[in-house]
Amino acid sequence: MLFSKKKKRVGLTRHRARLGYAFISPFIIGFIFFMIKPLYQSLTMSLSAVDVSVNGFIMEWNNYGNYVRAFTVDPEFNRMLVTSIATMFYRSLATIVFSFFVALLLNQKFKGRALVRSIFFLCVILSSGVLVGLEYNNALLSQLKATIEEQGSSNTITAVLEEILVSNTGGVNGISGKVFKTLFEIIDSIYDVAMASGIQIIIFLSGLQNISPSMYEAADMEGCTSWERLWKITVPMVSPLLLVCWVYTIIDFFTKSDNVIMKKINDVMIGQLNYGFSSALAWIYFIVVMAMIGLTSLIISKVVYNYD
Repeated sequence: MLFSKKKKRVGLTRHRARLGYAFISPFIIGFIFFMIKPLYQSLTMSLSAVDVSVNGFIMEWNNYGNYVRAFTVDPEFNRMLVTSIATMFYRSLATIVFSFFVALLLNQKFKGRALVRSIFFLCVILSSGVLVGLEYNNALLSQLKATIEEQGSSNTITAVLEEILVSNTGGVNGISGKVFKTLFEIIDSIYDVAMASGIQIIIFLSGLQNISPSMYEAADMEGCTSWERLWKITVPMVSPLLLVCWVYTIIDFFTKSDNVIMKKINDVMIGQLNYGFSSALAWIYFIVVMAMIGLTSLIISKVVYNYD
């Protein structure tokens, strides 16, 4: 009997694995036919001095010269890389926390819930590539954004609170001052956090809807408070989705068009026509991103609650 149940479970696992591979098969096929060759060419360029002529690209092997230049000669790449990683950490944490609590609110029963969910799903549409390009490349929108920032420069409530708290906690150089400065940077970037949280809200919301109501009913019978239900039932049950949302958030942050390193890579490639050096910068950035995803995923997977 036990062997039969185990065999049935293995069969179900394999069936789900086949379905998973079937869903991602278009990506696998597209990657094999359209991505492997450009990746190889980019890696070759990063190890070469590339000249552009009428006959195409002329590549002369220079070992790791472009990589050495990136770390030792370029005056701003190291600073940009460290700043980008630090910003990624607190911005991604803010996005995950914001998405989770918005999903908790949207999972409650109230009038107009479908409309409110649709409004939050607009974040997914508004954060698409076309509209983001309009936001950053449209002269009218850029001028409007600059006018708003100029009108609300130093007299806002958050600016006054930031000045008071930082001045009373040892200044910017103190530990408390740096903490408050980071918190106010997150508050100032709430628009970007909201724009980047659409997919995560939907993922968390789907996970919350899959939690059995009987678990909450049993918790109520045992006398659990709402706070205990949150940390003993809700958070453990949606924790597998935390890893998915975290990886998605990191990749989304590192590939944004307004990312300083992405801008630098584009400037070196398009503005300076230095394909070798830009390829080296892109590969360094890619390796750092993959390392960050791997390290953080390993840490998060240790605290994820897996259930059958």
